[in-house]
Amino acid sequence: MTASSERPNLLRHRIDPRKSLIAAATCWTAFAFFAWAVPAGRTTHFDRIGVMFWRAQDLRPLGPTWLLEWVRDLTAMGGFLQLKLYTIMAVVALFWLRCRREGVLLALTVISASLVNLGFKALFGRPRPEIVPHLTSAGGASFPSGHSFNAASSYIAFALAFAALSPRASLRHALIACAMILSLAIAWSRVWLGVHWPSDVMAGWLGGAGWAFLASALLYRPAVTVIHAADDLADPKS
Repeated sequence: MTASSERPNLLRHRIDPRKSLIAAATCWTAFAFFAWAVPAGRTTHFDRIGVMFWRAQDLRPLGPTWLLEWVRDLTAMGGFLQLKLYTIMAVVALFWLRCRREGVLLALTVISASLVNLGFKALFGRPRPEIVPHLTSAGGASFPSGHSFNAASSYIAFALAFAALSPRASLRHALIACAMILSLAIAWSRVWLGVHWPSDVMAGWLGGAGWAFLASALLYRPAVTVIHAADDLADPKS
């Protein structure tokens, strides 16, 4: 398959890079606030209220047993293995649709997001909350929330990639909005399950969303370069 076999009508509808940069700048500005406020102890009261909200006397969340299982299922959608499997399936689908540049961009976004999140966790090293029971397993540092960061970066990147298939702006915007809502729900589930402070998930979601939009604007040309390099290797006479 050569670069000329791409479907240009499917690729021209990607989000305007200028809009992506504006969205990224907004998210990263808010992330920077939390990156300053958390080490300074300015979110302590807010975090404590958020973690203790809607809990019974035994400090477990109010609600029936089935709700707990639903929230655990929801939080699993932001797990490392699940997101990487979803990414592989999405990239395969994009290649099958001959949207190879979008597929490579998606892969670059998700892989780089995981590395950025690990770097932030190592930098801040915040311990997880211990004032309520942990209702799911969780390891590593608490800030920023890895589930929130990776869910936001992955699902928004999925939406940005597949939005390129539609010429209708309303459909593209709806797809991106749904991805944002889903990733926000996954972020909320981490506080509900007692394994993150509210500021962890807010910063994680903002950082992940910011990275998805930033990558959409800045990694598109590198994705094109990768495709062209692959084509040259496959057909050295061209």
